[in-house]
Parts: sequence; C-alpha cells; structure tokens
Amino acid sequence: MSRLFENATIDDNEHALSLLYGVIILTLFGIKNCDTVRKARKFIEANTLTVSFHDFRQDGLTREQLEHWTRLIDWSQLLNKRSTSFRALSEADKTDIDQQKAIELMLATPTLIKRPVLIEQDKILLGFKEADYKAWFNL
Repeated sequence: MSRLFENATIDDNEHALSLLYGVIILTLFGIKNCDTVRKARKFIEANTLTVSFHDFRQDGLTREQLEHWTRLIDWSQLLNKRSTSFRALSEADKTDIDQQKAIELMLATPTLIKRPVLIEQDKILLGFKEADYKAWFNL
C-alpha cells in the first residue's frame, strides 16, 4: 500500500505536533506530470515510505515556504536556470537575479523551481537521484 498522500499540506499545527510528539513529517513538492517527480514518487511508493505530496502548480506555494527553503539551500540551486520556463523569461527577468528576485520569479512561475523538493522540517533535498533518496531514508 502506498503511503504517498495526494495534495496533503503541512500547516503550523502539524509542524508543532511534529515537534511535540517527535513525528517526522515529510513532504515532496513538485508537479504531477514532471518525469523527475514521477520517479521520486515511484521510489517512495515502492519503498512504502510515508510522504505527503504537494503539487505546487495546483496547490501553489507561499512566500514563507520559499523563504524557508532558501534558508536551507542557496536560492541559486533552487532556481532552475536550465528549465524551459527560465528560457521563456524576458531578458530583464533573467538578469541581476538575487534571492528576493528569485523568490518573486518562483512565486509567479513555480515551474522555475528545481524539482522535486523533499522537505523534512529543516532538511531539504532537490531533484531525484535514487542513491540520494536511499541515503536520505537510510535504505
């Protein structure tokens, strides 16, 4: 049985409960039809791991989420400059990017985010490589 919960979100109450009771809440952020996200989801399901899935194209992202992520990993790793979405940006949008501008761009166009994004409270893992996931989950 798969333990990947569709469209589940973590709110402040769940985060507080996870801290209080020691429950680890993992969330995989991505887009359902992204091939790399599909690979990550398939790995999670095959290993019967308990991970919530948040489709940021459908469910959106908040500034607070992106700011939290950029505290965990450099914004330049989070912003996928190799994506077709990035290539489609205007030259003005592509130049002089700093953290704030990157966050604005990712809020406006979530497909600019390297995916999937696996979050466990204050840990983050970008992209999908089976070896990295095995190490993350101690498999």
